[in-house]
Amino acid sequence: MRPNSIIILFVVSLSLLWVHSYANTEVVDIRNLPLTKLEERLSTIDSELKQLASYSLRTGIGAVGFRSDDHGQKDQREWIQIDLEAETPIDQVVLVPVVWRDTRSGFTADGFPVEFKIIAGNQGNETGKIIASYSAEDNLLPRIGPLVIPCPKISASWIRIETSVLSKRAWDGRFILQLDEVLVFSGTENVALKKPVKTSSLGEPARGSRESRYLVDGFVPYLMDAYEGEQSIAFLSSFDSKYQPEFFLDLGNPYPLNRIHLHTIELSDTIPQPSPPGMGIPNHLLVEGSLDPDFSNPTRLVDFQLKTLYDAGPIIMRTFPETVCRYIRITIIEPFFHKQTEKVEPLMGFAEIEIFSDGKNVALGIPTVTDSSIFQIRRELSALTDGNNLYGKILPVREWLEQLARRHELETERPLILAELNQRYIKQSKNLTLLKWLVLSLAIGIVFLFLIDRIIRMRQVAGIKERLAADLHDELGADLHTIGLLSDLAEDARNSPEELSMLHQRIRRVTEQTGTAVRHCTNMLEANGYNTNVADTIRRASRRIMAKLENEISIEGEEDLNKLKPRTRFDLVLFYNECLVNISRHSGATKFRTHLTADPKNVTLSVWDNGRGLSESTVNEIPKSLKRRARFLGAKVGVVSPDSGGTCINLQLRTQKWGRRK
Repeated sequence: MRPNSIIILFVVSLSLLWVHSYANTEVVDIRNLPLTKLEERLSTIDSELKQLASYSLRTGIGAVGFRSDDHGQKDQREWIQIDLEAETPIDQVVLVPVVWRDTRSGFTADGFPVEFKIIAGNQGNETGKIIASYSAEDNLLPRIGPLVIPCPKISASWIRIETSVLSKRAWDGRFILQLDEVLVFSGTENVALKKPVKTSSLGEPARGSRESRYLVDGFVPYLMDAYEGEQSIAFLSSFDSKYQPEFFLDLGNPYPLNRIHLHTIELSDTIPQPSPPGMGIPNHLLVEGSLDPDFSNPTRLVDFQLKTLYDAGPIIMRTFPETVCRYIRITIIEPFFHKQTEKVEPLMGFAEIEIFSDGKNVALGIPTVTDSSIFQIRRELSALTDGNNLYGKILPVREWLEQLARRHELETERPLILAELNQRYIKQSKNLTLLKWLVLSLAIGIVFLFLIDRIIRMRQVAGIKERLAADLHDELGADLHTIGLLSDLAEDARNSPEELSMLHQRIRRVTEQTGTAVRHCTNMLEANGYNTNVADTIRRASRRIMAKLENEISIEGEEDLNKLKPRTRFDLVLFYNECLVNISRHSGATKFRTHLTADPKNVTLSVWDNGRGLSESTVNEIPKSLKRRARFLGAKVGVVSPDSGGTCINLQLRTQKWGRRK
């Protein structure tokens, strides 16, 4: 194979290896995606996460939610049914897990069902219709975010969550159904808020913090932490306990109101917390509405009483029958008493007050008015309706929970993409390292091949020179030797004109042949018909070189001889010529014998003379010219002295190797 072909093969092999490293990709899910698509997806996820609400978990004391009886096996049927009290159009159900602080993995859902279905129905239809179902293959766990379940637009008067496979309770490994909150949305309204709840069982209450009614109390284990909006310091003030302070809002226009949200003060993030849960929430608070600014004919909207610690949470949500009002009055009937110092003083405070009409907060930006002489105001009243809390913008509850659920989905997907990217990068790094080594190997290989090519070319030049010298020596030497012999014979035939003329003609023919050989000495095969018939050429050479010596020539397999390649035929003839010249010059022989046989695979040449033979010191020594020509042929040559005397030169040539003919 030529060096240039080796280089091309090397480069092609390298290219195929590099292409193969990228063709060998996985065919499962995200492993299908090209690297650029994965990087784009990761960038999209990171960008979207920055625009979603964050998990800020509650601290302090609060209701945990509902817990069923515990079981030793996971395959258990437990159910929770919420009575919506009237047929209501619904489009979304949200399940909020109970969050457990795991000592190893951090926060995680505790007792969240593995396999369950959501059933909706109306009064008189106890079977209902399955509107959603989940199995273990849905991989809902682990999680701390809510599960948002889109529902077809249906109308129902009850919703049931029915399990078939439970998960383990963290602290003892028993199987339970446990949820913090269930919200059922009709548009922006949580129609399950404060509705009656039935359950298949009720686990042992933890001092009253786990009851079925806490499933619909509106309290979730998160603080509203939106990505946007300005930080707002909650309103908090002490006041004279002799009075029942009042706050007034003029909504500007009459609105049909049906809901109020009271956002409690965010507790300090220090550890431990310096303030108790429910800081500033009145023990008894009355919300009234009116169309008249003097509240001559008020309507009671909400009568809130804080009977236990579990009645308070980050957002106190209350609904009431739709009432058209323009003016709102909030009266503190029984205040919260701050008992952390020797001086006990009443406090009142909220982060935000939202009043809703058709799902819209119509109190946003409305000034809050109070009798400042009663309060020792240390913070701005405008914080009560500025639409922000300590973390930023206050979102609609449905949107907030959807963002938390979306965050869970993205934060579940992100590690998978990141792991796949890291795997691709590692593979890419390995491929790059391999490519560097291959490039280095290729560079070394190219240099090595160029050196080999140079050596080969130098050897070719040397071989050409050697063959040229050998050809000149063997062919021209034989011709010149023949001319010399013919000249000697011509000298002896001076008195025989006919013989002298014949010898002159032979000298002329040998001279012309010598000229042809000189002209084609770089490649004697260019001569037309040169050594076309090996047997005839050998016979002519015997007569030409050996002159008047007796000779006997036997040739077998002439057809196979003529099938040899021109270069082989040429070298075989020159080998024979050199044998005759050596006999003529050095042997002193009077006769010689030639035996040449050929078959499809071998050629054998034996040349014997009756000369003086070889001395003991030169037995088995092969003349250099014969060894050289035998090397060109790729044949074996030997010289022996037969018992009958003289010298015998033997040449063994294999004409086929590995199926190829020389």
